[in-house]
Amino acid sequence: MSDLSRRLLPSTSALTAFEAVARRGGFTQAARELSLTQSAVSHQVSALEKQLGVRLFDRTTRGVSLTPAGRSYAAAVTEALGAIRDASLAAMTDRHDLTLTLAILPTFGTRWLMPRLPRFVARHPEVTLNFITRIGRVDFEAERIDAAIHVGRPDWPDADFTRLLGETVVPVASPAFLAANRIEGPEDIARAPLLHLASRPGAWERWFESLGLAAPQEAGLRFEQFAMLAQACGAGVGVALLPEFLIAAELEGGQLTPAVDHRVEGASAYFLATPKAGRPRPQVDAFRTWLLEEAERFAAEARAPQDAPAQRP
Repeated sequence: MSDLSRRLLPSTSALTAFEAVARRGGFTQAARELSLTQSAVSHQVSALEKQLGVRLFDRTTRGVSLTPAGRSYAAAVTEALGAIRDASLAAMTDRHDLTLTLAILPTFGTRWLMPRLPRFVARHPEVTLNFITRIGRVDFEAERIDAAIHVGRPDWPDADFTRLLGETVVPVASPAFLAANRIEGPEDIARAPLLHLASRPGAWERWFESLGLAAPQEAGLRFEQFAMLAQACGAGVGVALLPEFLIAAELEGGQLTPAVDHRVEGASAYFLATPKAGRPRPQVDAFRTWLLEEAERFAAEARAPQDAPAQRP
């Protein structure tokens, strides 16, 4: 860069100090606004005048005033600094627009969403994902959340819901529990210790009703978190009614076994919840589209074994 180019491009700190003095009408006021000492501001302005070779202020015992050159320069600098601030804000906003903050359910997130997430990242590398764990209703505005995975019913008044998938529940227990307790049919399950998930109220009643039976009156054990309930069930505490796709690993590994081979479509479903208010967010739309594709892929894979044609011998 030539000497002339350097002279024509003063530092932003010097320009900021000059603009503040010009606008506030004094070094003391400008220093207070910029959280600098008066001498530091005066030094910046003097350095700017030396760099330009132009006197920008008339200094008297009563204060400072802009010279004619200073007035013209102040108007241009004020406009230029405003343009820089606007450009910086736009850049920061654009970067924020590429960020998606998603509230997820712990078990659904780790067991269903995360194994599929690389496909979204590969398709949308420009989107930065932030995950937070939430169970129950979220406050989109207060927590600055763009979207949330919700299980249950679409009953948040401030949210729009996109249904992703339902769940098929099956009664399961540990092999040790089944070895120690005779379970041959639904009537035997009714006499066993039943484990309940707080987010699935009435699940056991629905299961028994599907068989034409009345649910037992005993309350049983109640758990707030899916992982804790699954762990208690695996430890042999009782029989749990769990979504089959969330315990696929335990079923395949033998830690859990269906107590009775009777499955029921659960009353709960999984939704993507987004706030009703606010401007459109392209990254939210992209994530919703991808989630729906993944949900359809999952449903097709779940149907495949049943829909596959029988092989001829």
